[in-house]
Amino acid sequence: MDILGILSKWTFAFISLFIPQYCVRNVIIFFKTLPRDLKAFYVAFKVILGNYFYKKTNANGISRFQKVLREHPNKPCFLFQDQVWTFKEVDEFSNQIAQVFHQTGFKKGDVVALVMSNQPQYACIWLGLAKIGVVTALINSNLTSKPLCHCITSALCKAVIFSDDLSTVVLAVKSELPADMKYFQLGESETPKGIINLKLFMQNLPKTVPLEKEILYNDHLVYIYTSGTTGLPKAAIVPHSKFILISFFCEDILGLTSDDIVYDPLPLYHSAGGLLGVAAAFLSGATVVLRPKFSAANFIPDCAHYKCTVAQYIGEMCRYILAVPEKPTDKQHKLRMITGIGLRPTIWCEFVKRFNIPMVMEMYGSTEGNLQIVNYDNKIGAVGFIPRFFPFSRFIGALIRVNSETMEPIRGKDGLCIECDIDEPGMFVGIIPNKDSVKQFHGYLDKTESRKKYLYDVFKKGDKAFVSGDLLVMDELGYLYFKDRTGDTFRWKGENVSTSEVEAIISSILGLKDCIVYGVEIGDLEGRAGMVAIVAPSGTIDFDVLADSLKTSLPSYAIPLFIRLIPEVEMTGTFKLKKTTLVKDGFNPSIVKDPLFFRKGSSYVPLNKEIYEQIISGKIRV
Repeated sequence: MDILGILSKWTFAFISLFIPQYCVRNVIIFFKTLPRDLKAFYVAFKVILGNYFYKKTNANGISRFQKVLREHPNKPCFLFQDQVWTFKEVDEFSNQIAQVFHQTGFKKGDVVALVMSNQPQYACIWLGLAKIGVVTALINSNLTSKPLCHCITSALCKAVIFSDDLSTVVLAVKSELPADMKYFQLGESETPKGIINLKLFMQNLPKTVPLEKEILYNDHLVYIYTSGTTGLPKAAIVPHSKFILISFFCEDILGLTSDDIVYDPLPLYHSAGGLLGVAAAFLSGATVVLRPKFSAANFIPDCAHYKCTVAQYIGEMCRYILAVPEKPTDKQHKLRMITGIGLRPTIWCEFVKRFNIPMVMEMYGSTEGNLQIVNYDNKIGAVGFIPRFFPFSRFIGALIRVNSETMEPIRGKDGLCIECDIDEPGMFVGIIPNKDSVKQFHGYLDKTESRKKYLYDVFKKGDKAFVSGDLLVMDELGYLYFKDRTGDTFRWKGENVSTSEVEAIISSILGLKDCIVYGVEIGDLEGRAGMVAIVAPSGTIDFDVLADSLKTSLPSYAIPLFIRLIPEVEMTGTFKLKKTTLVKDGFNPSIVKDPLFFRKGSSYVPLNKEIYEQIISGKIRV
């Protein structure tokens, strides 16, 4: 037993003689969680101090990258298939990108859309644009038609950069975009008239930065799109300040050094893959392995091949990896840690045991929000923690009571919110102290949408907080566990799906029929699958037209897996569509008496008890 353990044992015995049992329990918890909470205090202190120092010295993502570049110019920055990109090569490519856009008249504050599949050039492009103060809007490469147009125009983009493989998708919406939009295509293909061949343009340009631009600590770096709670995707602001503070997570929590090799198979338009994964290289000097697309069968073999020490995941990925037939080589890797979001408790132990993973660093956060927590002591199922007996606990976040139907805060007689008790589910909120705090809420480019995420008079009159839209629950040790996602979004296949967006498209396809889109649980699968209840008094709709139209109008993860035909839609007293009963009913034909249908392949078929059992048992993969 260590010294702390011996002292704790005698301290508890002594205290128990004088104070009630419930107090003894709190003292036990205090000492049990003290090492964890002291580390949290240390990291929080460093982040606050770092924020002050970086702001004072006007540090930014470019200056931090250049520091790493000076230390490791010839070290691999990115590994991609059989390619090796050194930090020097990344710097030179990004400098040429800066030259291109400087010469074509772009200036600080302009916005350029990036529609590209995973490849090293992706991160190099936004790095190069940032060197001249141009902001990059990182567009989800699955988007097409209206959602794609919306993302480009809502951020006031003046140009679109796209890769060869996505040229058809981009050019298909060209007529819907502003006439003065510039187009840059990167790849080997011959470009159509009016499209600038980026590779040819770069060939003879200097590999140095064209001019020095003053980039400020709080300047916008990139925009990352999130579906939020309603409507089409919204551009969340990621300033330089938020990006460079990721270095504390990389170095002080993950323990990354320049000797680490990080496996990043996630989309580079997402925060996890595009910010955290890239930050491991740009800010901490680690080597990052990129993949064009996630492959369950190749995840562990890739980690072994590239000698990765850390790997990133999202929960659904872990399920797919676990479904791959076992091999003798499953444990023949050098991984010391995996880190990500959404590893379900039901497969946590099995995953760790099968692949011999020493450490799981589960975390919770959102692109636009100010809530970031980490479970850095391997607590199974936890997404992070809040120190229960430290005065700075609310600096991390808090759980408040909400009405289970409306998700509105429940307030006390004083008009303030009520914190949840232990084991009581509640809304996770992040107090916003002041403008210069590391807990600042940067929100969306659309300020109207940002205001929707504010909650006022939380714990004192006049304060405000960011509302996550997620229900979490805290145990007596302060560990937090994800409970549910509220509002008008659900998460499926690692993506947020906006119900109002899908509802609008389906209603339009079916001649403005009323419909309700929601997410339903499927056994132990991570997230919720899409389901739509369509008002069809006759009990029939044209499924062929619906299936074909959805395929061209929505990304695959957003297409409803189940359809329920209902005679009429139920409304609340304020004329809002009621979803609670529909969500509770799910898609079980033994419970639901309305006609049910299942998306099999590219069409919908009647959902009977036999198909239902095969879905639940996993015989039919979804």
